[in-house]
Amino acid sequence: MEEMVGPLLDPSQAPMSHGCEDHWTWNKQDASHEIRLHGPGNRVVLFHPNWSSGTAGVRGCRVLNNGRYYWEVRLSHRIFGTSMMVGIGTARARLHADRFINLLGEDEQGWGLSHKGLLWHGGRWSPYTKPFRENEPTTVGILFDGVAGTLSYYKDGRYLGVAFQGLDKVAEPLFPIVCSTAAKTEMTLSIMKRDFVSLQDRCRAVIVTKILDSINCTPEFPEQDDKAINNTAAAFGEPLEQLTLPSSLKGYLAETLNMSVHHKMTESFSRKWHHESSPRLTPSNRC
Repeated sequence: MEEMVGPLLDPSQAPMSHGCEDHWTWNKQDASHEIRLHGPGNRVVLFHPNWSSGTAGVRGCRVLNNGRYYWEVRLSHRIFGTSMMVGIGTARARLHADRFINLLGEDEQGWGLSHKGLLWHGGRWSPYTKPFRENEPTTVGILFDGVAGTLSYYKDGRYLGVAFQGLDKVAEPLFPIVCSTAAKTEMTLSIMKRDFVSLQDRCRAVIVTKILDSINCTPEFPEQDDKAINNTAAAFGEPLEQLTLPSSLKGYLAETLNMSVHHKMTESFSRKWHHESSPRLTPSNRC
């Protein structure tokens, strides 16, 4: 049967294009011992850095329930093995197994898409899209709609349709999760967007964007550290201090401003890091 996919996305019409930037990363305290986080903001997950004898995963820091979120995960050119998966799960979803399995969706605690094009939940699978091409970089977009209770996927900018429904009925917190059985494979968290939760939230995003645009500050950071972030955040904070607003409102704006500055620095460093660091990992026959 011919696969039905949507048109290639126009960047201006991309998911959550009218939302705002989100800020989260992978939780190094909530992961398999067979993963390593590295790169800007610990957004790069390296699975089974030496060799693989099972399945490893990591949970994201973002709680998804009741909101609308979109994020993208770039799978490196090493796509192979029993299962490489992206999706969501509860805090009870396992993040490690000593065998090669479809870990995300092995039970009722996870909802996942494997690189073989299969959807997994409750230990059952269903066909969804064509298998990913082996050893060819692929970007997977994930759209979580906590209001409609749906999870949808995008593949290299094309909409694949609703994958799971009824997620608004899940009472436990839900988190982004990725996992892999394949040795020396990588997944990188890239775009993160969220919907506004209120008019106040939207107004804050507009003001913060204006402040960021008021300072033409696009340095190439030789390295990313707390001192550099704090110094840059202070520079962006000066226009905020000049606003005639109550201190409580300035504090409310500063919360997002600081996160946005950190995000911009991470993105700048990420581009530099990916340009200068192009690891070529030795293929492994263990997966």
